[in-house]
Amino acid sequence: MAELQIELKLKVQIPENGLKINNLLYQLRKFMTQLFFAILRAIFSAMEQRAIEAVKAAFPGRYVKNGRRANQRQIRTSYGVFGYSLARVLDKETGKTVSPLSEAIGLPAYRRHIQESGEGGIGLVCHLSYRKSVKEIDRIIGTDMSKSTLHREVQRFGQEMCQWPDMKNVPYRYLMVDGTKVRLQETDAKGHGKKVEMRWALASVGENEKFELVGIWIDKSWKQIRVDLGHRLKYSKLEVLFSDGGPGVVESLLDPEMRLQRCMWHGKRDFPYVLYADQLKKAQQEPFKTKLKSIPGMNLKQADLERLSVEDFEKVEQLAEKTKQGFTELIEALPEDKYPKARAYIKNLSKEVTTFFDFWFENEVWIPLTTNAIESAFSQVKNRIWAVGKRWSESGLMNWLKVVVHKVFYPDSWDRLWEKYLGLDSDLKINLLEVCYQWV
Repeated sequence: MAELQIELKLKVQIPENGLKINNLLYQLRKFMTQLFFAILRAIFSAMEQRAIEAVKAAFPGRYVKNGRRANQRQIRTSYGVFGYSLARVLDKETGKTVSPLSEAIGLPAYRRHIQESGEGGIGLVCHLSYRKSVKEIDRIIGTDMSKSTLHREVQRFGQEMCQWPDMKNVPYRYLMVDGTKVRLQETDAKGHGKKVEMRWALASVGENEKFELVGIWIDKSWKQIRVDLGHRLKYSKLEVLFSDGGPGVVESLLDPEMRLQRCMWHGKRDFPYVLYADQLKKAQQEPFKTKLKSIPGMNLKQADLERLSVEDFEKVEQLAEKTKQGFTELIEALPEDKYPKARAYIKNLSKEVTTFFDFWFENEVWIPLTTNAIESAFSQVKNRIWAVGKRWSESGLMNWLKVVVHKVFYPDSWDRLWEKYLGLDSDLKINLLEVCYQWV
């Protein structure tokens, strides 16, 4: 392995009244760009010299030094714009000039923005618009990257690096799903931005374990999502499906061996809409809404359940029985001939929202009551989609989402992902040998 040693000499001018820490750190931070470029220029020059010697040695007499250097090549780096005039040699056989350094270090021929410079912009665009991201990055390091360039970098990064892994070896037991509307660039029959469903799924390996993102889909049916999840993870091992009760979810995702736990919060929230469908105005709904709220199980929080242990078996049994009785009374208060939709809704809800009781009696562990985990995880993503860049292409949104998955949900893997994307050579080491000083 070859070694290159670079010697640096710095001059620091200290004010008469001494230096202050903030001033020192600020000036040093500004100086780091100059230092970075000085070191980079020295390495380029050394590598260029060796590359020219190598090509001449490999083809004796064929290559001669060209008396003119190329115009200064501008390279966008994470420290700003670096300018360097590449030395050229003349190929006497072809009559063409070549720049040996470009080939030696893999410098792209027609790209000013090196991949290494894109991390800041790609990271920011997970939270801000493309316009604001490039503006902020240019303010900080001066890469002068355009919105379209950053968009291309995000698309390339999403396509090449952010594919979903095979999760069949992860012993997932619980699956949680949800979705929201997004507006695409494609227009509908009325000329408005087409709205489609964006859906996602989280999975957990057990009680009190974090739910991890296992998939995002745009304009895909729940049946298509079921097929995709079947390829991605071991679906037969899933025990409970958590859902807000949206149409098509249960029919497509609930296997015979699985149980359904309806989100308690959505169950209470959606009840007034069902009553309205049965011609009940707001004032007329109050007795039924009050009755639902009075059911003991519908007022539980996860913290309440965690305080109950095996020693509280009789207490839990009474709580489950009162909850069952409360639902029975509410169903009886909703005659089928007058309130068919509301009655059917509560009958289904009474079975699907109390699965956590049955699961505890069998396993002595509490499962989640709501889909808050998935709501919380995607709140900032939904805000970014709707508030910034309101109309997306389907492929553009999908690639952006795949980048967001790694940046927001798996931040610990971000550095490793970038190292893989840049194809970093682990044998390249830069070590500081010595730092010394003297007063002049």
